[in-house]
Amino acid sequence: MTATSTTSGPRARQGRAPSAAVLGLHRGVIELKCFFREWDNVAFTFALPIVLLLLLGSVFSGVYEGSTVTSAQYMVPSMIAAGIASATFVNLGISIAADREDGTLKRLRGAPMPPSAYFLGKIVMVLVISLLEVVLIVALGVVLFDTALPTEASAWFTVGWVFLLGVVACSFLGIAASSLARSERSAGAVMNLPFIVLAFLSGIFFTPIGALPDGLTQIGALFPMKWMGQGFRSAFLPDSILAQEIVTTSWETGRTALVLGAWCVAGLLLCLATFRWRGKRDR
Repeated sequence: MTATSTTSGPRARQGRAPSAAVLGLHRGVIELKCFFREWDNVAFTFALPIVLLLLLGSVFSGVYEGSTVTSAQYMVPSMIAAGIASATFVNLGISIAADREDGTLKRLRGAPMPPSAYFLGKIVMVLVISLLEVVLIVALGVVLFDTALPTEASAWFTVGWVFLLGVVACSFLGIAASSLARSERSAGAVMNLPFIVLAFLSGIFFTPIGALPDGLTQIGALFPMKWMGQGFRSAFLPDSILAQEIVTTSWETGRTALVLGAWCVAGLLLCLATFRWRGKRDR
């Protein structure tokens, strides 16, 4: 008589669901592929700050008194800030408005994916685009306008944290502002108008910023683009140019970090308060 013995082996480990970070990175790859497939969007996103730099760098000429910095060289770090704002605030606002109108957001909301993965994917996309934008603008400044690259590690560190805080702050603001657009067709106007106005108030299209009227500079100082431009100028330009700035004693890097960090928090709160998964027509 043979007895059959049953041995219960260890249970097969069930695979854990991917984390929101992993899903967000995968989503970021998808977003980048979709972005680079639309060549007209790619051309406009990268060309806007570059064309403005070429035009304004050609219009404004001369060397500032007491410094070796030319007007074109002064505009290069300022235009880096504009390029980041365009790649994040404008690009995100338009793309999310399009996702909302064509039903992508509704489908993703019903998918077994944490909502944070969608937003993380968008931020990964604009982070890569912004980095490429910075590289192109700096290369253009070096080749055409003899812009000197920072030689100290502390200056590159400043470039790094201003870049990261600027990308996060402008991304959150772009996500929040996407709800203002009633449709994909109107999103371009809704996002580009405040971008152009704030770029002017922040001294991006005007050189030097100290020549702007006090009332306009005070309004511009309320928003992150002004502080991004000042932060990049502190890394790329010598202290001798401070006479042309609003501040004449220091670059106020501590205040720059504080304001940009505050906008990161404020932008996140605005996203939580205003973001809509459905379009107004779907309600």
